[in-house]
Amino acid sequence: MVSPYYRSIYRMDEGLGVWEHRGKVAVVGVGHTPIDRRWDERPETSLGAYSMIAAQKAMDDAGISLDDIDGVVSCPRANIPEWSRPELPPPYNTADGVSKVTAEWLITNMGLNNVKFIDNTPDSLGGNISWALNFAAQAVGDGKAEVVLVRYTMGNFSGRYSQAGSNSEEEASGGGQWTGPWGWGAAGTPYAYLMGEYCRKYGSNPDRMAPFVVNARRNGRMFPDGYYYQHPEEALTVEDYLASRWIAKPLRIHDCDRPVQGGACYIVTTAERAKDMKQPPVYFLNHCVNKFDSRSSVETLDEVEGWMDSLQKKIYEGSGLTPRDIDVYNPYDGFTHFTQYYLEAMQWHGVKRGEAHDFYAGDISVEGPHPLLPSGGNNGTGRTRCAIYTDCIQQLRGQAGERQIRLKAETALGGETTPGSSAWTVFGKNPD
Repeated sequence: MVSPYYRSIYRMDEGLGVWEHRGKVAVVGVGHTPIDRRWDERPETSLGAYSMIAAQKAMDDAGISLDDIDGVVSCPRANIPEWSRPELPPPYNTADGVSKVTAEWLITNMGLNNVKFIDNTPDSLGGNISWALNFAAQAVGDGKAEVVLVRYTMGNFSGRYSQAGSNSEEEASGGGQWTGPWGWGAAGTPYAYLMGEYCRKYGSNPDRMAPFVVNARRNGRMFPDGYYYQHPEEALTVEDYLASRWIAKPLRIHDCDRPVQGGACYIVTTAERAKDMKQPPVYFLNHCVNKFDSRSSVETLDEVEGWMDSLQKKIYEGSGLTPRDIDVYNPYDGFTHFTQYYLEAMQWHGVKRGEAHDFYAGDISVEGPHPLLPSGGNNGTGRTRCAIYTDCIQQLRGQAGERQIRLKAETALGGETTPGSSAWTVFGKNPD
């Protein structure tokens, strides 16, 4: 159960009307870390060191100094257990700075002396960049701070991914003893099941995901802060996708984003303060959250589509926009099977239920009439979950380089993660 306080802060409910701070808060700075496949256990490539690099880049992008920052919002968790490294030099000899980075750690080690507002986004509420970015926007709008540094990284240590909880055990226990040995509950399995439901309901085939995945990877190869840009591989083809191994049929390996070590920082401030900063401001027009629980061990397609209907209402009601008003669209694709539910619910470029795969077969490139996921998403850039937001900002600034869409780019919508628990942000080039 989510408390009334958090339901209000994160705008979880329908019927709240236009967001009270619409156009009064802006993003003015973006900075990314280097990005690696895994941590090599050197202090200078730790999550703490990388966070400071990204924070400085974000401040440089905005044209501000350490003394301008009066708020810090961080997502400490990094999808890895809290591991300390006592053999490393301070401040990298404890878990904080190595396997997580709290707001307090960043404040101390960067010398942010004027901070009066601090928040560490709890894992129980998503603990991802979308939640942190939206929390910062609400805090600035509410007057809790004027210039907020937002930090998020994902970690990837050697060995088994996400080495925490049941995933760290050699044997399945509890309810997992009946499902784990058969693969149920493993990464992506419930969403493979959903794809089967989707294809049966709408008469489609999972092979028709191929154009979307290939396009996402292509866009990611044009994203300078992404994994596949910094660590080039051969371009993915439709044939590669169709020949790739199953993870949980019909989920293929190329439907899964690649775990990496890296992330980004953002600077959020008031619209008034943004006028004096280095970059053209990109305004927050709305933010909202979906937070639902399925009735059983996994959500059904009917549940997901119902949740998406609720999400659509909150996004458009709070922003005052309609599907026709969204120019840049970066829906989540950590497992690519998610994306069709977001696309169809938002009715972007007129796509309705059951039509996503037909849409993928058209021209969805950044040069074309339907430039879907121009960031490349997580599938195209690695699992930092930040490219979606950075691209929205860069597209509206006109700074997306090769990825710059050829159509009008005055509004943008991005969000993540799963249908049952996701946070979304609407951005505008203009405040009204």
